[in-house]
Amino acid sequence: MTVNKIYQISLLNPDNDAVYKTVSETTLHDLGIDALCKVITEDAKEEQMIMRVMGKMTSDIETAGYRQDVFDDILTLPAVREKLLELMNQIDYLKDYGTWRKNADEKPGLWDLMHRLNELDTYITCIEAMRECLSDSGIRSDGLKALLKYVDDLYNDNHYEALKKDISELKVDASNIQSMTIGININPRFEVESLGLVSVNAKPFKKSGVIGNFADAIAASKDRINKDAEWDGDMHYYPAEPADQEGFMDRLDKQAMMMAKYSNPLIGSGDSIAKVPDGDGSSNTSFYLSNIATKLTAHIVKKLKNTLSAYSEVSMVTLSKLIPELLYYIRFAEFIEKTRVKGYYFCKPRIASSGSDFTMNAECFYNIRLATTVDDSKTIVDNDLKFDESHRVFMLTGANRGGKTTLTQAVGLLFALAQGGLYVPCRQFEYTPVDMIFTHYPADEDKTTDLGRLGEECVRFKDIFGNATSESLILLNESFSTTSFEEGYYIAEDAVKAICHKNVRTIYNTHMHKLAAELMGFDGKVSSIVMESEGGNRCFKVSEMAPEGSSHASDIARKYGVTYDMLVEGTREK
Repeated sequence: MTVNKIYQISLLNPDNDAVYKTVSETTLHDLGIDALCKVITEDAKEEQMIMRVMGKMTSDIETAGYRQDVFDDILTLPAVREKLLELMNQIDYLKDYGTWRKNADEKPGLWDLMHRLNELDTYITCIEAMRECLSDSGIRSDGLKALLKYVDDLYNDNHYEALKKDISELKVDASNIQSMTIGININPRFEVESLGLVSVNAKPFKKSGVIGNFADAIAASKDRINKDAEWDGDMHYYPAEPADQEGFMDRLDKQAMMMAKYSNPLIGSGDSIAKVPDGDGSSNTSFYLSNIATKLTAHIVKKLKNTLSAYSEVSMVTLSKLIPELLYYIRFAEFIEKTRVKGYYFCKPRIASSGSDFTMNAECFYNIRLATTVDDSKTIVDNDLKFDESHRVFMLTGANRGGKTTLTQAVGLLFALAQGGLYVPCRQFEYTPVDMIFTHYPADEDKTTDLGRLGEECVRFKDIFGNATSESLILLNESFSTTSFEEGYYIAEDAVKAICHKNVRTIYNTHMHKLAAELMGFDGKVSSIVMESEGGNRCFKVSEMAPEGSSHASDIARKYGVTYDMLVEGTREK
């Protein structure tokens, strides 16, 4: 088990000193949360996000209230929910696929700048839309109000209005760039010594005389994209490689044969523009020229790109971290809306006030995991249960396949969902948060080869008991039943007495009726509850009563015709 303190802008965790514990994967599986997540979303990545959120638990009352207020807003304001999901999808896309993911050591080319401007324009639009969305008058939660303040401060502190204006002036659609002017330095023998960028142009070059072009090249452009291919001022030359580096000319020489195949000579030709034919190596030529262009424009773009990055890097990271939290709330809100249409009910939990005489009061609750597998809500049976000082440990007995495990799991899900801020499958639910949920279900045989099944159960229970506190919830499912009745009874009796000593809320479902009968009233904390049956028929309702024991067995025996008289006389109860 790990313990973490979380300090960050969050819709799940208020800025306090609450301690969070990590729920084990085994418990998440025993409670059916992994299966529930598969129903809530079909996206495997989202499943893992939601599982991670539900895997953090705290008994902090402020945190539980903070979360349920956020969820209440998300559930009751569908327009806000849908807009936030749309905006977060855009931000997540920009973060994952934007140019800011490029390696910092890569040479930033003109293409990067154009896309960077487009991305920042989209990002600013997202921030503006989020401000508008979170300004909805229906929002009541501290969490979403804090997010609005963060976005508002972000917008004002980074002067987004001014930035948006600057970007609109800088932004140039890539399709408007149709040519680049490259300067070539030559020696007295007309051998190429170096290449450099002169300008980026909005018009393509056209065929013209070499002498005319060469004369015009004496006048140079400013550091900007020309409206056409003509030079109208000072010429600035930007070398593709610094003078003290080697390698560019070597690589140029290696391409000379290929380039010569598609290019007219620099001198002695009627044309100064080389056309690259389709096929037969042209893609390699284009790729090579693209690399040259990137090198030539890199240092022009770099400074501007870094300046623009300062506006968005920090906020992009912060907002993207909120995506799992928003997805958690949004997917559960969508799930509850769809489930309600099928006839199921949910309620907003209430946190028990200080000094309450109970730590859980659940009226008409049902197992939401089971409900996802049943189309007709009328087939689901609900129950009532209350934890208080005289009902701290419940010994649950009843027929096999009578609903004991389903009820035990349902109680765990009530706490997990409520403390996650979500609505719960219940008519009314009031509770005191738990610091951890522990489950002790039978292990698979292939996991018990070293210790044996009983040994494995004992080791696992000892670990659970050692980590549990009086604020925890322990759910035992047929524990210590993999051995003889005498051995299991002896171990289970001591385990329940130890749980009473720690005053841990517990449900222990077991077929050991004698154990439940003997422990009733122990330490003023143990109660017996039974999954009822009528004439051997399961009705899945639980009542506080003494274990049925042999009377229940007698009902089953008569139903299936295995009493002595019925076996001997060959009759069976109708």
